[in-house]
Amino acid sequence: MKKNNLIYILILSGVLLSCKTTELTTKTINNKLPKNYVLNNDSASAKLLKWRELIFDKHLVSIIDTALKHNFDLKIALQKIEISRAGIKFTKGICLPEIGASASVGQRKFGEYTMDGVGNYDTKFSTNINDKQQIPNPLPDYYVGLQASWEIDLWGKLKNKKRAAASKFIASQYGKDLIITNLVAEISTTYFELLALDNEIKILENNIILQQDALDIVTIQKQTGKANELAVELMRAQLLNSKTILADVKQQLIECESKLNFLCGGYPKAIVRDTSINSENIISSINTGIPSDILINRADIRQAEMELKAANADVKSAKAAFYPSFNINAFLGLQSFNALLLLETPASLAYNALGGLAAPLLNRRKLKADLMSSKAEQMQAYINYEKNVVNGFIEVYNSLNNIKNTKEMHDTKLEEVTILKQSISTSSELFKAGRANYMEIILAQKNALQSQMELIDFKKRQNISIINLYRSLGGGWK
Repeated sequence: MKKNNLIYILILSGVLLSCKTTELTTKTINNKLPKNYVLNNDSASAKLLKWRELIFDKHLVSIIDTALKHNFDLKIALQKIEISRAGIKFTKGICLPEIGASASVGQRKFGEYTMDGVGNYDTKFSTNINDKQQIPNPLPDYYVGLQASWEIDLWGKLKNKKRAAASKFIASQYGKDLIITNLVAEISTTYFELLALDNEIKILENNIILQQDALDIVTIQKQTGKANELAVELMRAQLLNSKTILADVKQQLIECESKLNFLCGGYPKAIVRDTSINSENIISSINTGIPSDILINRADIRQAEMELKAANADVKSAKAAFYPSFNINAFLGLQSFNALLLLETPASLAYNALGGLAAPLLNRRKLKADLMSSKAEQMQAYINYEKNVVNGFIEVYNSLNNIKNTKEMHDTKLEEVTILKQSISTSSELFKAGRANYMEIILAQKNALQSQMELIDFKKRQNISIINLYRSLGGGWK
């Protein structure tokens, strides 16, 4: 009796030991954000516009619509959602019994000098067994019926697996939304770069005409002795430099069009567009609301939040694996060693049910490794969430300041361009009258060209800064 008690104590100690794991820590989300992006910023929550309300250019709208149907990254994201959906279906039934139909045929030969062989030999002479019940040797075995197994989720291991799969599925949907947000922003940015290149080409072509006229004048003046060969060479060099820049800008335009076509899932072709960069292509200002709005609007933050919830559930499931599992196994069917008697019921009816606890005792390295890995992934998900929140705030902050500063730069540069355009005409008239030299014409043309190119760049940056602010606030996917 004492020996049996000792065995029970050892078994109980082993079960309790199997339940002892490291302390479980679940990471919670930290949503603390500054109250405002910048001083005197919006203090009330604002509803973010849909991207169709942001963009006025019908050609750009058409390009975005095409990309939303055919973009490769978006198609891949949709397949990732299907993979996550399959994970949902897999875990949906793990808490339910597994029932399957089975049929088997087997045969066994007993040795004549074994317990089974001798016992079966004795049944031939038993008066309590009829002819149908005599066990043959070899012994056939025919079975048709149902088999079932069921793990009862005592500690929430399976429930947390379901929660993790559900969170990963939602995260994959936000991953798709993030791709849409970035796609709308990237296409818009590339489109405005394309418009800027169109306008740069126009300016370069106009300046090449002016430079060619100046070269012709200097050439004529050289023939009359009013200018020298150096003036002709410098004028020609300036003209060739402008033609080189023009060729480079045209190549950039080709690559920009190709990029847009790739984002739309197509091969290179001409992009239909309004080439005027000064037209109203986009809304001029966006109500940013308060910083906490990005926690709801930004798809990357929502995705990171769901990934953290999935990681928390994985940690709980990994910890529950150390606890004893309660399993029930059963079968119900028809079984006989004679195929002709298999359907003879209820004599051939057979069933079995077995329930038991199983706890890991000795080799628990795999469980410990799974728990360690789950905790590391949980910490990684938590850090990633915080990273996305801080990054989101910084992106909005930078975009707000960029909009303000590029507007000031654009307005100042516009005044400069007006003056330098006039200086070209002034220098040409003075040169013809002999009151200015050729260097002043070259300098005036060079400065005017550079300022016009910079003005286009500032206008492009203005539009792109609006797009970046919209993307940083989480717009584009709704």
